[in-house]
Amino acid sequence: MSQSLAKVLLHLVFHTKGGEHLIPETLEDELHAYIAGICRGQGSEAYRVGGTPNHVHVACTLPRTLSISSLVQQIKPNSSTWIKDNAADSQNFQWQGGYGAFSLGQSQLDSLIRYIDNQKEHHKKISFRDELIKIMDKYGVEYDERYLWG
Repeated sequence: MSQSLAKVLLHLVFHTKGGEHLIPETLEDELHAYIAGICRGQGSEAYRVGGTPNHVHVACTLPRTLSISSLVQQIKPNSSTWIKDNAADSQNFQWQGGYGAFSLGQSQLDSLIRYIDNQKEHHKKISFRDELIKIMDKYGVEYDERYLWG
């Protein structure tokens, strides 16, 4: 093949430092749009960004020329700076150091988008902590819970 082609779909998840509710609800939609813009700027198609005041989910593609960590290293610091610049009481805002990145197939994308769109309702029933463990179990990710929440 003379051309390099790829379509890798990702479900990214990351949360605020300590899992605290640090994302002002008044800025959530703008933050999600900003994160989608960061993705697009890196050559990633952002299908959906959403979450709650303490975490974010991103459904996007992984550009052929980037690693997952490189994409996340663009999203987290830039969005953290954006929050600090746009919320007067968020000068100490931080994302937790790590992130979750899970692959999915094209046939799963619509379901993931609905899941992200339904985060507010979803988290009336389940905590982010329980949600993350459920996601990792679903994807068969081994983890040591001592290091999930740092």
